[in-house]
Amino acid sequence: MPQSTNTSSPMRSDTGQYRFAPMRGRPRLHWPGNARMAFWVAPNIEHYELDPPVNPNRSPYARVQPDVLNYGWRDYGNRVGFERMARVMADRGIRGSVSLSVAVIEHFPDIIAQCNDLGWEMFSHGVYNTRYFYGMTEDQQRQVIRDSRESLARVGQTLDGWLTPAITPSLATQDLLAEEGVRYTLDYFHDDQPMPVKVRNGRLISVPYSIEMNDVPMVNWQNASPTAMLDSLKAQFDRLYAEGAGNPNVMCFATHPFLLGQPHRISVLTEFLDYVKSHDQVWYPTAREIADYYYTHHYDRVNTWLASLEESA
Repeated sequence: MPQSTNTSSPMRSDTGQYRFAPMRGRPRLHWPGNARMAFWVAPNIEHYELDPPVNPNRSPYARVQPDVLNYGWRDYGNRVGFERMARVMADRGIRGSVSLSVAVIEHFPDIIAQCNDLGWEMFSHGVYNTRYFYGMTEDQQRQVIRDSRESLARVGQTLDGWLTPAITPSLATQDLLAEEGVRYTLDYFHDDQPMPVKVRNGRLISVPYSIEMNDVPMVNWQNASPTAMLDSLKAQFDRLYAEGAGNPNVMCFATHPFLLGQPHRISVLTEFLDYVKSHDQVWYPTAREIADYYYTHHYDRVNTWLASLEESA
């Protein structure tokens, strides 16, 4: 497989880490039980520091720091919203794959214990969601990845997946993840199926995450009502479920306890999960299980197909 072409050149037409892969002619995937869809829920359990170090590229808060208002809003998710969401998911037998600010392990150990008790996966969303990768050297990024692995190991979890804080990776980040043994990335939103990522050493795949079926864009960017959120989620599910009869795919619902865990929004999660569960041909894995199955059953075959596209280009 072609190696990563990351350079320091300021002019690039694309990331160089995946190629165009048309759906027409794409190898057909299969999921356990002949499911049309792998459906997973990604609770983002984060910690925003009250007064984080300044990053010249971006402020984590809308107002001048320290921003007590927005800090308290996010803290609501860990104090109250998480428990409300966890209860809804557990009642329906759906495990979470947690996009975790690993500092939560130190700040909120009760949350971590409950995630483990529920059989949820935890992967890294960096240390704090206020520490962006903008401007980090490769060595600095690598250290965050290693710190994440060590922190997760202390609570009985392995570092298999990754979502860069606030989705701020550099072009080197995916190479570093593969070199550090991370198996899947969520930093790219380019497909409805897992896909191999070109890296300079090792192996890495993208697992479909979602920037649209995600309560932050829905609420904070679009000002969507709970009814509008539910309609969008159902429409996304219906289309993917129908298309999955031809070539099975993945749907992710990315959630944040400080938003979806609010009393007036929790019905979105309740009603949507009930809707999904009313369909027969759905697999309910963790993100780690999607990656494991893909590596075992599809990775080599899809790589061969991708190589054939390179040769015919």
